[in-house]
Amino acid sequence: MNLTINSSFLPQTDPDASLAFYRDVLGFEIRNDVGYEGMRWITVGPADQPDTAIVLHPPAATPGLSDGDKRALLEIVAKGAYFGVNLATADVDETFARIEAAGAEVVQEPIDQPYGVRDCAFRDPAGNEIRIQQRS
Repeated sequence: MNLTINSSFLPQTDPDASLAFYRDVLGFEIRNDVGYEGMRWITVGPADQPDTAIVLHPPAATPGLSDGDKRALLEIVAKGAYFGVNLATADVDETFARIEAAGAEVVQEPIDQPYGVRDCAFRDPAGNEIRIQQRS
């Protein structure tokens, strides 16, 4: 079996702010931007990894949710407690400095974790945690 990661999904609550963050702050390319019934799904990814993508989706579009469930989901997303993604870089300190200078919300400055990884963390406009690890 030869499985690869094709796409992961992160909720977004403001498509324009999410687009600006992933494109302008993280440097991802926009692969798709689809609107349907007043909602938008935006697919982004690193330019040098054409087979790996993140789909930024409206959380309220999840099928089968009651209005109460949608409200609860939006509250959890806003707290940053629902989704996240781990990215990797050759120089976490340099990457941190660039993303911080672009105005991203810092969750954690670069530190050496007790489990052997040097990393930092930010929040995207929806509240998703974006953790960035130093490649070994």
